[in-house]
Amino acid sequence: MPEPEEQDTLLRASQGDLEAFGVLYEKYVERIFNYVYYRTGNVPDAEDLTARVFYRALHHIHTYTDRGVPFSAWLYRIAHNLVANWHRDRSRHQEIPLSDAPTLHYKGEPPEVALMQTQERDGLLRLIRHLPSERQHLLILKFVEHMSNAEIGETMGRSEGAVKSLYHRTLLALRDEMEDSDLEELTRQPNAGQLG
Repeated sequence: MPEPEEQDTLLRASQGDLEAFGVLYEKYVERIFNYVYYRTGNVPDAEDLTARVFYRALHHIHTYTDRGVPFSAWLYRIAHNLVANWHRDRSRHQEIPLSDAPTLHYKGEPPEVALMQTQERDGLLRLIRHLPSERQHLLILKFVEHMSNAEIGETMGRSEGAVKSLYHRTLLALRDEMEDSDLEELTRQPNAGQLG
């Protein structure tokens, strides 16, 4: 259930108060952008889709109904649907140069070790992006947004037990995919420096 202060802001925003909607935007824009970025893999599309999420939210907030789940769950559902449509409309995944991805720095390790770890991470991200949309959604909420299983359940419209089960099946599928694709070979592909 939203905090009393947020409930008041939501009420005012649903009555057309643009300043109240701006407060909600400021509170959630970074989280929604991060979610969309991890689902799309590139900044320009993530910025565009994030803008669409809030545009849609602004134009439909008068229909928002508090059903005891956080307002963020409503925003994540909008984002999830827009990202699913984005993927459906594209014939292939957009690839971005590694230079656009966040850089990891490993103190005290030789550069070649850092490079290998970065390549392994990029290979893992490629495998994750090939998972079904619902499983990507779950992993992002779990590891990027650091949500609990209960919070993920609220966001995805599932019970906590269903989230645990989906999480377990997702990790098993990811492990099998990693074994099948040989992650080491995946990182040595000519375009291993790109995410896709």
